[in-house]
Amino acid sequence: MTAVTVSPKFQVVIPKDIREAMGIVSGQKIQMLTYQNRIELIPLSPIKKMKGFLKGINTDIQRDKDRV
Repeated sequence: MTAVTVSPKFQVVIPKDIREAMGIVSGQKIQMLTYQNRIELIPLSPIKKMKGFLKGINTDIQRDKDRV
């Protein structure tokens, strides 16, 4: 576990090994939330990276007769 220091401006630096492991790059957006008395950081991916992530999903489902 790595400890970081909060600056006087309430900023923290994400350690290099964690940035590399998570693929975080400069300028990337990160969602921050609190959960059970802790802070969680969730890297957000650009929508363009999401292209094709559902490839191969089964779309054959039973539809109601009044639906197209």
